[in-house]
Amino acid sequence: MDQGMELKGCVCRIKSSAAELLSMEEDLVTDLDDGLWDLVRRDLQLKATFLYVDLSRVISRCEGKERRKALTLLANEFFDFMDELGDAVATRSISVVKACYGDAARALREVVAAVAPPAAV
Repeated sequence: MDQGMELKGCVCRIKSSAAELLSMEEDLVTDLDDGLWDLVRRDLQLKATFLYVDLSRVISRCEGKERRKALTLLANEFFDFMDELGDAVATRSISVVKACYGDAARALREVVAAVAPPAAV
């Protein structure tokens, strides 16, 4: 498989997964039924897993040690926030979930910007 094509696919999935995660805010900051909390937590974990796989591929194929290091730091920060968000969802505290979601969303936007900078106009 062409590595350029594989990287484009990874970046596309990263953008798609990020859009899905960023669209979950309304679901996370409202009072959910007991069964839905577990479903939301699992959905977060699944989306984070897809992001992990694709980010790992992109980072491993980065050109330049500094870029690889910068992307790794951003990705690690994002996944740390996702772990906190998963823990917050497990506690079912809307105020804690809201704060953790804000941190994770900010970090995710930084990751996406670093992985897929906007195309020049």
